[in-house]
Amino acid sequence: MDLVWILDSIGEDAATALAGLIVGLVFGVAAQRSQFCLRAATVEFSRGIIGPKVAIWLLTFSTALLWTQSAIFFDFISLDEARILAVPGSLSGAVIGGLLFGVGMVLARGCSGRLLVLAATGNLRAVISGLVFAVVAQMSLHGWLAPLRSWMAGLWTTPHGSNINLLTFLGFSEKMGILIGLGFAIYALYVAYKNKVSRMVLFMASGVGFAVALGWFLTYTLSAISFEPVTIESATFTGPSASTLMYFLVDGTALTFSVGLVPGVAAGAFLAAWFTKELKLQGFESGASMRRYLTGAALMGFGGMLAGGCAIGNGVTGASAFALTAWVALLCFFIGAGITDFVLDRNRASFATA
Repeated sequence: MDLVWILDSIGEDAATALAGLIVGLVFGVAAQRSQFCLRAATVEFSRGIIGPKVAIWLLTFSTALLWTQSAIFFDFISLDEARILAVPGSLSGAVIGGLLFGVGMVLARGCSGRLLVLAATGNLRAVISGLVFAVVAQMSLHGWLAPLRSWMAGLWTTPHGSNINLLTFLGFSEKMGILIGLGFAIYALYVAYKNKVSRMVLFMASGVGFAVALGWFLTYTLSAISFEPVTIESATFTGPSASTLMYFLVDGTALTFSVGLVPGVAAGAFLAAWFTKELKLQGFESGASMRRYLTGAALMGFGGMLAGGCAIGNGVTGASAFALTAWVALLCFFIGAGITDFVLDRNRASFATA
């Protein structure tokens, strides 16, 4: 792909949005076919089950680590100027926001990325929950909830004006990032083998992780050849959901990677579900069910913005860059989800993805 020619032909903003669209399409198809879901994995794990959902999440996670760290090692990309590493990280935001997001994704029966994928396949619960998530995220970024988010985020931040790269902080070389990713991948394949996860599902789960690395590569390359500043970023859904909502509501909003990413995921998931005849309209089962989903979506919107990213933005994308706050948030996603499942759902019916 000749990115310089594309940049000259359609302009920098459109090229950046196109990169987001491409990443979103790959992510949407792969996530729909693999049923990738951090919520399902955390619930399995919290119940003492190292099952197929854990295997799928681990393979996605390890693939993102391997591709991203390999690209860094071979000088295809550098993430030193990526926002998640170049600006101060909020440890208080990662802890509080991570716990809230973990609670929310169990209540909503899916993280923000999973809701977007489900919405594209006809799940009306996910459509409404996703809209609530995007609205609350926007309120937390620039609206009524922004002062509270800013105060919480400022309670404990990383020093020296930037986030902490765990590999650098611990004195490890770039090779260690590859080795860590390889270790997770081997364990993921072992768990998948024990649970008889099909090769196609494994391929698609790795495709989700690949989409994250692809996002890093495309935005880094565009930043290197563009005259205007291009943010180095990859897949995440808290900020992008809010940005996409505002793009369609406010005239004159600029095209960005985020504005391409969210429609791309929806389109990819829709096409995958259409091709496999899995499109199906689904609604809320009851008023109580609706209250649960919308409460969860609101908690994810605020928690994700406070934590600096969602289950994908922190749990896969940020972790693949070894940003300290992303790993802290990921741990808190597991804790919040596990506690909520124990209190509300442990003795109830199946925890299968919504």
